[in-house]
Amino acid sequence: MTDGRRLVDGYRLVVFDLDGVIYLIDRPIPGAVEAVGRLHAEGRAVAYATNNASRRSSEVADLLTGMGVAARPEEVLTSAAAAAELLGDRYPAEAPVLVVGAEALRAEVRAVGLTPVTRAEESPVAVVQGYGPQVGWSDLAEAAVAIRAGAAWIATNTDRTLPSGRGPLPGNGALVAALRTALNRDPDVVVGKPSPELFATAARHAGAGRTLVVGDRLDTDIEGAVRAGLDSLLVLTGVSGVAELLAAVPEQRPTYVSENLAGLFDPAAVVRVPGPAEAAGWSAALRDGRVELSGAGRPLDALPALCAAAWSVAEPVSVRAASPEAELAFAALDLLAD
Repeated sequence: MTDGRRLVDGYRLVVFDLDGVIYLIDRPIPGAVEAVGRLHAEGRAVAYATNNASRRSSEVADLLTGMGVAARPEEVLTSAAAAAELLGDRYPAEAPVLVVGAEALRAEVRAVGLTPVTRAEESPVAVVQGYGPQVGWSDLAEAAVAIRAGAAWIATNTDRTLPSGRGPLPGNGALVAALRTALNRDPDVVVGKPSPELFATAARHAGAGRTLVVGDRLDTDIEGAVRAGLDSLLVLTGVSGVAELLAAVPEQRPTYVSENLAGLFDPAAVVRVPGPAEAAGWSAALRDGRVELSGAGRPLDALPALCAAAWSVAEPVSVRAASPEAELAFAALDLLAD
C-alpha cells in the first residue's frame, strides 16, 4: 500500500477462505497461524467461508484449532451447511434427499430435519452434490437417474479444482461437470462461492463496519466478494497466480494482492490493483499487443502497473520484459514472458 497504513486497520471483519489461504488439505500454510493469532490478539472479528463440503463447521473449527488457529464453529461458514439450510427451507420435514458427497454433507441434511438417501428408487425430492474423496461413478449414476425423474439438483459449489501440496486436484466442479455432461443441463442452484451468500452472511453477523475477504481463487473467492460488494485480498499461496490475475475479467479482479497473509499487517507486503502505469520504479505499457514492463524494483510492486495495462483491453495479453530487472521480476512472479 502506498500510504503506509496497515491493510487490516481499514476493516472490522476479515473473512478467510481456507484451502489455499489458511491450509493446504491438512497442513497450515507458513505464517497463517501467526496471522490469525495476531488478529485475535488485536480483538478483530474473524470468519471462515469455505466451499469445501466434506467437513461440518464444528469439524473445521476442530481442524483449525488442532493447527493452532483458535476457531469456534459459529465462525465457520460452509457450503454444506448453506445447502442444507436451503433444502430445509424448501422441503417438509423428513423429505428424502439424495446426497452425493461426504458424510459431513449427510450430517448437515439430517440436522435440518431431512432424510439422506443414496438411491434414486427412494424417490428423493432433491439431489445435493458436494465434494467427497470417495464419490464414484455409482453415486453419479444414482444422481442422474433421480434428477431425470424430477428431483431438484443443488450443488454446494463448482470449484474445478482444490489445492494440495502436489498441485491442484479435481474439485466438486469436476464432478458436477460429469453430471452436467450426462444430463445436458446445469444444476438448479449453486450455493457456494462465487455466489455471494457466504460472504454476505458473515458480514451481517459482524454488524457495522467494513469487511475484507481473503482468498486464493479469482473465480470463487474474489468473484464472490465482488458480487457481495466487498473488498478482497488475493494471496498467492493457493490456486490463482499472477498470469491468471492479469487475464482476470472485471468481476474477478481483487482490490489488493499479497504473496501471503503478511500483507494484512505489513504495508510493504501488499499492493492495490490496478495502480499507476508508472510507480515504484516500474513502468508498464501496451506495445504491439503485449504488456511491456520496464524499470526496476521489487517484483510485487510491478503488479499495479501490470494490471493497469493488462486490464485496459478486453482480451488477455502476453507480457514482455524491456529490462533485465523486468526479466527477474517475471521469474519471481512466475510469469512467462515473450
